[in-house]
Amino acid sequence: MANSYNMKEFSSTAVITEHGVYPSNYSINTMNTKCKEKDVEVSAYDPFQNRKLQHPNSDVRSFANLLKSSLGSGILAMPAAFKNAGTLVGVFGTIILGYICTHCVYLLVKTSQDVARVSKVPSLGYAETVEAVFATGPRSLRKLSKTARIFIDWAMAFTILGACAVYVILLVESVKQIVLYYYEDNEFTDTIYCLMFLVPILIFTQIKNLKYLAPFSGFANILLVATFLICLYYICEDFPSIDSRPMSVDIGRLPLFIGTVIFAMEGIGVVLPVENTMAKPQHFLGCPGVLNITMSIVVLLYMIMGFLGYIRYGDEAAGSITLNLPTKEIPALMAKCFIIVAIFFTYTLQFYVPMEIVWRNTNQHVSQKYHNIAQSIMRAVFAILTVIAAATLPRLEQVIGLEGAFFYSFLGLIAPSLIDLIFCWERGLGKYNYILIKDVLLIVFGSFVLVTGVMQSIREIIRISE
Repeated sequence: MANSYNMKEFSSTAVITEHGVYPSNYSINTMNTKCKEKDVEVSAYDPFQNRKLQHPNSDVRSFANLLKSSLGSGILAMPAAFKNAGTLVGVFGTIILGYICTHCVYLLVKTSQDVARVSKVPSLGYAETVEAVFATGPRSLRKLSKTARIFIDWAMAFTILGACAVYVILLVESVKQIVLYYYEDNEFTDTIYCLMFLVPILIFTQIKNLKYLAPFSGFANILLVATFLICLYYICEDFPSIDSRPMSVDIGRLPLFIGTVIFAMEGIGVVLPVENTMAKPQHFLGCPGVLNITMSIVVLLYMIMGFLGYIRYGDEAAGSITLNLPTKEIPALMAKCFIIVAIFFTYTLQFYVPMEIVWRNTNQHVSQKYHNIAQSIMRAVFAILTVIAAATLPRLEQVIGLEGAFFYSFLGLIAPSLIDLIFCWERGLGKYNYILIKDVLLIVFGSFVLVTGVMQSIREIIRISE
């Protein structure tokens, strides 16, 4: 899942600030004051007409960007997810979770569009949307608007850093498998393998300009497609009977399935940047909108990969299906090498986003003349932390489940439902309060996933470490 930030140039009627793009006379305090007035609530302001994009994206390009952000290395973890659900439960579970994730993304985008109209702002990012919702919501919550934005900013940063740690684990397991095949008697520990990647990671994470990372991202996408095709070839080879795998497994393993699917499917960080740069943003939602078409394809591909991979490998399915391929065969070895290179460059691209967030929230505390040194130290420290996290955590699939349950359940399920509820609280909760009921159910479900998923993942990690 590669996130990307798109820079936009606006006319003299707007300015770019560290928190987003706003009209030239805009400030958070101004928004707090104006939005207390009822006439703002019924404003005819159209944020779509006030977006001055130099290079707006078509619906097709927006579809491609959203698809690329959702279809990443996570698809290779789907067979391991089905291992914790079974064939039938896995298929229907993927469909249901896909629908829930899509609806929560819809809530985020719809709320962002609505609060931009109320606040008279052309476009908003995730954290800025949360801040604006609190600032225009019930009076008791308005004073928390800045705190809410900072919290979401840091939550997003640590979510992506957690994904980076998962990438390091996948790198280590992939390289270790190849080394063990050719040098069976080596005495390398997981810590040594992590240290092998530390130097190149420290070098590439010092790249501060996104345009220099773009070519590596494109190359990584090509390698991921090639890896996916090779994996399908091996999955379909000597394919066993569908009846050879159970339709369901112990319900206690279901939280691991849910956490892994959410981790693989959620591209919550890139949704608003894609919508904000569309030539026709009104086409993002709706039926058939860009969001619905993209997520339908994503759910279908994830379901197919999970189902076929689980039928082929059963309980032996690894955290990445590439780890199940026979190292002695050239195509399989190529796939393992491809995924190593692809994941490494995906790491460097993903790492860019949290560093931008952290720096945006900390640069005011650093003297201007020390900005370059401070950025370099900050990037090095966080890169080292992701490697340390990878070195101390054992199995890939358990860590993926933990990351999905803890971080993505909050940002992808709980937060969008919560801000929709806050925004609608004084504007109407629908007939029979259906918005209240629906959002509360989503928040409860997200909380259930968070608590049970984290507990089950930690239990599995402890069990494996013993």
